[in-house]
Amino acid sequence: MSGPAPDPAQDWRSELHRARSSSFGRSVDAYAAARPSYPAEAVRWLVPGEARDVVDLGAGTGKLTAGLVTLPGVRVTAVEPDEAMRAVLAGALPQVTARAGTAEATGLPDASADVVAVGQAWHWFDPLPATTEVARVLRPAGRLSLVWNVVLEGDTDWADAYFEIVHRGDTLDYSRSSDPVVGPELGPWERATFPWRRTVRPDELRALAASRSHLIAMAPDARDALLSEVDALWRTHPDLVGRASAELPYVTRCWRATTR
Repeated sequence: MSGPAPDPAQDWRSELHRARSSSFGRSVDAYAAARPSYPAEAVRWLVPGEARDVVDLGAGTGKLTAGLVTLPGVRVTAVEPDEAMRAVLAGALPQVTARAGTAEATGLPDASADVVAVGQAWHWFDPLPATTEVARVLRPAGRLSLVWNVVLEGDTDWADAYFEIVHRGDTLDYSRSSDPVVGPELGPWERATFPWRRTVRPDELRALAASRSHLIAMAPDARDALLSEVDALWRTHPDLVGRASAELPYVTRCWRATTR
């Protein structure tokens, strides 16, 4: 099982961390196809009903963006540095303004957003400069909202076995359990969790594993060996043998804080 979550305030400086944070564009198809969206109730918790301008920061292929655009009266701007991921987002969600930018330098105007939301990405940012940038972009009493989808450990034996395979040797395992690091401009944290289940097929489980930065960064032979273990899990685990699909348990972990 996973140990304590690393401290992003330290890990962002490492060469491995920087390389992993920019790796997802190399596996954009697997990411877009296999990564889950976020439960509607979690998205509603992240964004107050009165919000009108919402920024999805580090938006990737638009997994969180797709939920944000369903909220009534909300205008969404997506900021994503990776060109390949941003292109997928723009193609899928043409009503969203998608622009290049980073968490530390969004290029957005001062006081232009009610909410800055971040899905599955805050741990890749340099947290203190990112907090300063978010606080600049937010209006008074604006909100930073962070969310992670995490495979729920201890619920299902086969899911625990999958978790062990895909996290094996991952020295930057961000199975989020501790409070994210932010600067003094924001706080304190409010927290919420939303357990749910996702139906997956064998090919989707393999693609989900392949979308992880840990596997993307591996040498091809090592990556293929680990993905073969994921395939073998479905063929051999007694809870999966002969099944066309299974329910993978998740918990969506959310944090929100307002400008001080």
